[in-house]
Amino acid sequence: MSEAKPAASEKPHRAIRSFVRREGRATLGQKQAMEILWPEYGFESGGPTEAAPDFVCLFGRKAPLVLEIGFGDGEALVDAAVQNPQQDFIGAEVYTPGVGHCLMRIEQEQLSNVRLCQEDAVELLKHKISDHSLDEIRLFFPDPWPKKKHHKRRIVNPAFAALISRKLVPGGRLHFATDWAPYADWTMEILEACVTLENVAGVGQFMARPESRLVTKFERRGERLKQYSQDIIFRNVGCHD
Repeated sequence: MSEAKPAASEKPHRAIRSFVRREGRATLGQKQAMEILWPEYGFESGGPTEAAPDFVCLFGRKAPLVLEIGFGDGEALVDAAVQNPQQDFIGAEVYTPGVGHCLMRIEQEQLSNVRLCQEDAVELLKHKISDHSLDEIRLFFPDPWPKKKHHKRRIVNPAFAALISRKLVPGGRLHFATDWAPYADWTMEILEACVTLENVAGVGQFMARPESRLVTKFERRGERLKQYSQDIIFRNVGCHD
């Protein structure tokens, strides 16, 4: 007798991703950066069962730790690291040409306070970053997934809000920016509903862009299309046990 096929409900669960992995065409310089500079400035987090990276060892010091999710070409990340040498920065990005470009900029600026990880930032947060260890999480211009049927792919959701609250130190901040107004409203509603996060600007209020956040090429292109950015900053006011 042949074995019965597993029921449809028994199929392995596939996590919904907030991104589409796009390799794109890397330049020669970006490819060389991945080969030569990645061993110095990149790190592999390993699987969920492997030990988390020791960031004190990775940076050679203990300093306020900032995570930027989806750093694109890395210009904002590098600018922040240059302006804040007293802080250490982790950048998470899956797009290979962007990682290569960021590596080149890190080398140009001779930065010692930036390390990159080419992995899903949510999985990195869940499994490889200790609770109450991040001073700031930055999420600038994530994919808004504008179609209603794709809203489930948006990185900001109630589970994400609870996760970042758990990973931030007391008083740590989430800085979110988007030029898609419906996504800004979506994010505001979800973050306001998280009892351990508090809107720095006041309930329901957006922030003016802080001077510390670099205006990127992506953002300038949006402004030419009359898509103006909105910044949201929330503070962690509680800790999950």
